[in-house]
Amino acid sequence: MSLLSPALRFDFPALDQHVGGKPLVYLDNGATTQKPRSVIDALARFYERNNSNVHRGLHALSMRATDGFEAARARAAKFINAADSAEIVFTRGTTESVNLVAQSWGSANLRPGDIVLITEMEHHSNLVPWQQITRQTGATLKYVPVAGADAEHGLDLDALEKLLTPQVKLFAFTHLSNTLGILNDAARLCAKARAVGALTLIDAAQSIGHEPIDVQAIGCDFLAYSGHKMAGPTGIGVLYGKRALLDDMPPYQTGGGMISTVDWFESKWKPAPERFEAGTPNVADAIALHAAFDYLDGIGRPAISDHDHALAAQACTALSELPGIRILGPKTGKPRAGLVSFAFAAAHAHDIVTFADQDGIALRGGHHCNQPLMKKLGLPSTTRASFYVYNTPEEIAVLAASLRKILKFFA
Repeated sequence: MSLLSPALRFDFPALDQHVGGKPLVYLDNGATTQKPRSVIDALARFYERNNSNVHRGLHALSMRATDGFEAARARAAKFINAADSAEIVFTRGTTESVNLVAQSWGSANLRPGDIVLITEMEHHSNLVPWQQITRQTGATLKYVPVAGADAEHGLDLDALEKLLTPQVKLFAFTHLSNTLGILNDAARLCAKARAVGALTLIDAAQSIGHEPIDVQAIGCDFLAYSGHKMAGPTGIGVLYGKRALLDDMPPYQTGGGMISTVDWFESKWKPAPERFEAGTPNVADAIALHAAFDYLDGIGRPAISDHDHALAAQACTALSELPGIRILGPKTGKPRAGLVSFAFAAAHAHDIVTFADQDGIALRGGHHCNQPLMKKLGLPSTTRASFYVYNTPEEIAVLAASLRKILKFFA
């Protein structure tokens, strides 16, 4: 596995600063990534030159804004190899995308006796919406367990075989676990679900800017992700859905922009994706997201994946030498995507993150919106280091040295 050039750091203005008198070491990319200058410039350029509402205006600015917005939709489709730009719905992020499917497809299709299957490694955003819709419809929610004391073996595939019955109407799962660093074999899981007639939804929030994703090759029915986790702006995300499914789903929200006709007592909806984009959309951030797609493809997602995996392997090796550490997910020497979650008996994760911040290191501490998984593993929280294109092996060495110093303080 090869590493990307450290020169990429210069594309990200936020990295050029000191925290606590130390150069910033940003290792909280699982929460949000930094933005390259090209994305920031695209956002500023829209507001400086093209700021207008879309789809309704006939003047020059509105037409430029509309062209930019729809070009971003087409670029989003190309980024994941969707068959049609009409399969791309802009949302506020992964959370809204999952909720849209749960409330729209779920309310129209789930009945008592039906099963929604998810996994024990799901983020709350791909768990709570299914709790809600199964409660509303009388369907049943079931979980595929993780295997191993620290979930080091990933999903229990033997259990999955038993759980996938014809009663399962939808199997929703994360592509890349935000706590375990496990990259699930999405194509294999989708094929297993398809064999029993179940639809699939993939939470790609953690993988979208890190791994090559081809929805046609994977064979998923829905896929959700957020722009801010792939070098794009906050407040913009994407729901991919097969066109036939989207066109058959009722709108999630109603209002302006998503209607074809309105009468006093009845309204008719536009086809997808417009029927799911009520009101003024997030035009500026969609256009800036277009710039993020271009930036990442300029590097190449296979190269980004190799970089992330190499840094994670180095981090696992370096951190495993620390006394009393417990690392979740694949053990040293096993494939791991670009994040490492760990815990120490001697210090709470919040203390670790607070002390590391004094060394200029940005980490994440807590349950990472994985409370049920944490309870199963017997942990109140973990510390997470997550990597991206601009991180370097030298930063991992800085992290290891800081953690060693922190552990001495708490000894």
